[in-house]
Amino acid sequence: QVQFAESGGGSVQPGGSLRLSCTASSSDNINVMGWHRQAPGNQLESVATISNNGKRYSDSVKGRFTISRDDKNTIYLQMNNLQVEDTAVYYCYVQMMISRNNYWGQGTQVTVSS
Repeated sequence: QVQFAESGGGSVQPGGSLRLSCTASSSDNINVMGWHRQAPGNQLESVATISNNGKRYSDSVKGRFTISRDDKNTIYLQMNNLQVEDTAVYYCYVQMMISRNNYWGQGTQVTVSS
């Protein structure tokens, strides 16, 4: 089981910035942390992940979004130059070290509109 504390969503104009944060609490070790998003009518997609193997970004956010890890189980997503197509619910994501089970937080809405 994993408990999530997500924050940082909101509404901005195109070109604006937002910072998401997520703390995951678990008695088991976490392997991968990251952010997934789902826009209306679209499938859930991976935005950025971070693990001991490094950071990965989707092509659509490379150069605009930055994922970082503050301590063992807190991550951030700095989103710059936001575009209308970035509008989605953003979910904090973890993959457990031993079981490889995946868990998602409750999600936070990001809306980009003029």
